[in-house]
Amino acid sequence: MPRDTALFIGHTYIDLTISTDVIPSGDDKAIAHDYDFGIGGNATVAAITNQKVGIKTELLTPIASDLLGQVVCQKYESYGIKVHERDVKKTSLSLVLPNNGKRAILRCRDSDYAPAYPNIPLENIKALHLDGHQPEAAIEYAKKCRSLGIITSLDGGGLRSNTYELLKFIDVAVVSMRFCEQINKTPAETINWLIEEYKTPVAAVTMGEEGMLYALNGGKQEHMPALPVPSNKVLDTTGAGDIFHGAYIASYMMNSNKPWPEHFAFARAASSISIQRLGTESSIPTLKEIQELLKV
Repeated sequence: MPRDTALFIGHTYIDLTISTDVIPSGDDKAIAHDYDFGIGGNATVAAITNQKVGIKTELLTPIASDLLGQVVCQKYESYGIKVHERDVKKTSLSLVLPNNGKRAILRCRDSDYAPAYPNIPLENIKALHLDGHQPEAAIEYAKKCRSLGIITSLDGGGLRSNTYELLKFIDVAVVSMRFCEQINKTPAETINWLIEEYKTPVAAVTMGEEGMLYALNGGKQEHMPALPVPSNKVLDTTGAGDIFHGAYIASYMMNSNKPWPEHFAFARAASSISIQRLGTESSIPTLKEIQELLKV
């Protein structure tokens, strides 16, 4: 069986994104400009990105049996993503309020997962991407995939309960500025720490408008600048990092022989497109859109 599928493990949200200049309080009311309703979540948005680009995708994620859970299932089915369900009581919800290149997020999350989680066959899996949610499942599958020579990737958006243990089994660690702040290190120090402490083959820090730093196989740190996007074109940055992760996995899946700077350049193009659109799921670009931007 060919290894042609990427497996993602994460937590699904429904994102309600509202574009507004005013957040009312007390008995006030206000009229918003626009809204978007769709799937949110770190590894889950990465999974949709991977599938939308054209790669076979499987996803281990909590699904509730409520009304929003039905919407979630319909969403994943519409993309053709194979979902391995883990029971929770309520679908998690995020209210996202983008403003001037930043966004405020109010979340209600049910992470009281059912103890049991699916046993997923790995014969056709070529890459595993995690965000640290579902801690024990993430650890188990990272160990299994590492032992089978399946590349493992981590979205280190922030420290979680299992992060230090999980990093022992990660081949591609792409972490955020927030992660660096949490461990009290600069981006450059964080990359050195990943290399020295965990022997991470591909270590990187994303820095928003400042681009990213990365190092391959313990070598010299390199800087990749962000693509210029005029400030008046930046509509909503929510999910841009998740799309970045999903896109570099997709690039790896399309041609694993390409060097990692090319995978990151592909991902950079995808996230640059996404920040010019409202919402999370709906801002994910197509393969054609990414390829057109790479030609410029």
